[in-house]
Amino acid sequence: MNLIENIKIAKQLIKNADAILITAGAGMGVDSGLPDFRGSEGFWKAYPPIKELGLDFEDMANPIWFTKDPNLAWAFYGHRLHLYRDTVPHKGFKLLLDLVKEKKDEYFIYTSNVDGQFQKAGFDESKIVEVHGSIHHVQCSGYHKGIGKADNISINIDEDKFQSLSTPLCEKCGDILRPNILMFGDWGWDNSRTRAQEVRYSKWIKKLILNDKTIVIIEIGAGKHIPTIRLKTRSMAQKLHIKAIRINPRDFEIDEKFGIGIDCGALEGLEKIIEIKNEEKR
Repeated sequence: MNLIENIKIAKQLIKNADAILITAGAGMGVDSGLPDFRGSEGFWKAYPPIKELGLDFEDMANPIWFTKDPNLAWAFYGHRLHLYRDTVPHKGFKLLLDLVKEKKDEYFIYTSNVDGQFQKAGFDESKIVEVHGSIHHVQCSGYHKGIGKADNISINIDEDKFQSLSTPLCEKCGDILRPNILMFGDWGWDNSRTRAQEVRYSKWIKKLILNDKTIVIIEIGAGKHIPTIRLKTRSMAQKLHIKAIRINPRDFEIDEKFGIGIDCGALEGLEKIIEIKNEEKR
């Protein structure tokens, strides 16, 4: 099928749905100007000093740096923290928000993004699962348990050396704080906040099933390299016998048993789907 036909099918799936499950990966933020770290070159373009160290994203996104070189770790995560704070969510977030309001707020978001852009765009905090955690929350890198907000953390960075000029410390034990994000090779991540989100999500799904509600999945910007979101989309579509709309400018293919693909970026795809939907009303 071509793009126009798939958009029409997507519009009909949304129209027929009682509830919407939004599954989102890094591609959701690209239209807001956020990097998706796709491949080493994309990562190094966003962080040139790290290229000089010969490190890629998977090397850098490792909790070992909070022990080995905490000033480098906080230069990287501090820069991202301030970037996400300063970023304005693109129009696609508003289009999605308006769409779920039409469904009487019967929605949930399941995202691998740690940037907090959905909350910033006005989505209900209690209707979001951040499966990899959030950069807007911190935990102790030592043995002290507990998750706190990063609201009062501000990181000054020596851009030339790419080193933070200070490191935030745990008030209870004095050890270095780290973002409450699941990193590579991360056995110390405190997943209690994400587990609580998962519980709310599971209750929502069970309620919909009990009430025989129709669900559609809108997957946006989820790539194959770290397939957490794509796997979630497929498992939910397969388990519940529902359809998914996959919006992705590159990896848009999907088994037709599970849904249809829209080969567009996040904003363009959402504009096309929702504009056609709105035209139906007029």
